[in-house]
Amino acid sequence: MEPLFLSFLLSFLITLAATPFTIRFAKKFKLLDDPKKRPHPAHIHSKVIPRAGGLPIFLGIAISTLVLTQLTSVTFGIILALIILLVIGLLDDALYEFKPWARLLLQFIPAIIAVLSGIGIDYITNPFGGILAFSDFQLNISGIQFNLLADLFAVLWIVWMMNMVNWSKGVDGQMPSITLIAFLTIGFVSLNFLQLGDEAQYLPTILAFICAGASLGFLIFNWHPAKILPGFSGSTILGFMIAVLSIFSSAKLAIALLVLLVPATDFFYTFFRRILEKKSPLKGDQKHLHHILLRRGFSVPQISLLYAFTCVILGVLAINLESQGKIFTIILAGVVIFGTILWLHLIAKRENSESSREARENEDTNPRNLISSKNPDETE
Repeated sequence: MEPLFLSFLLSFLITLAATPFTIRFAKKFKLLDDPKKRPHPAHIHSKVIPRAGGLPIFLGIAISTLVLTQLTSVTFGIILALIILLVIGLLDDALYEFKPWARLLLQFIPAIIAVLSGIGIDYITNPFGGILAFSDFQLNISGIQFNLLADLFAVLWIVWMMNMVNWSKGVDGQMPSITLIAFLTIGFVSLNFLQLGDEAQYLPTILAFICAGASLGFLIFNWHPAKILPGFSGSTILGFMIAVLSIFSSAKLAIALLVLLVPATDFFYTFFRRILEKKSPLKGDQKHLHHILLRRGFSVPQISLLYAFTCVILGVLAINLESQGKIFTIILAGVVIFGTILWLHLIAKRENSESSREARENEDTNPRNLISSKNPDETE
């Protein structure tokens, strides 16, 4: 346990110390979230806040990894992918021209690097028993073996997780809270396998606690009122690490999905809602679950705590349930969460319709409107 505590503490202290310098760096180089200069339909902030939160998060993870682990093809691939995500994110924070589709395509680069470094999904658990293996679908190119289904699934999983976490940073403290709990859950599950004799779990266990420390270090500055925002770099770096660790630590995809089931369900609901509304699924709006809760009277800290609390509950279930139990819990809880989100949206839609109707009725009964609508010859 001592190496794990050290990994958590080192990453936490590095991120904590680097964040104030990053705030000054962001102000100096105009890496700012200014609602007047850079309006975004999904953002709720009214003040100018520094972005570039990915920089201290990257430093906390990368330095701790280099200090506490051996440099292998996997760790080299992870750090290289994080550098690419950091550069993409900082450029996105500094420039206004990055389009959503361009950002999506760029995310495939670090995902492919991770897979090429040796991180892949060889199998997933069959909820009805046994496993679903991907090892039968291989391709040999110049002596290099490619596991087509496993590698494709891993790339899509990593890209999806980055976007899902990125869509979950709508209010202060929300994103680092849920990633903190996700990393701790993955870390404790990996630790359990390590204690049972699986030495391959040592690296993912250390990395999970390193990432948890970075999340907590950043959370202190991102809690409401936020002194810094994670930006695209911060959210994608943490989302990338959750995806990679859920693959790397004995394919714990179900654990990551269960812990993050609330933001994951909100992602899928929002994605397909936008398509049904004939809008781009990547174009932001203020109809995420956290936006609806804000309009229902929840405060920003209450929303972040609600997300964190549900992640803790689901994390405890993820640690204690067997594979089949996790799958059925994901299905059952997912249906409940989806129904709740749908219900809240229907209530909001009905209230908006009633408000619009009342506004029209008030306009029609306004004496000034009645006078102005008369024939000029009839006015006194």
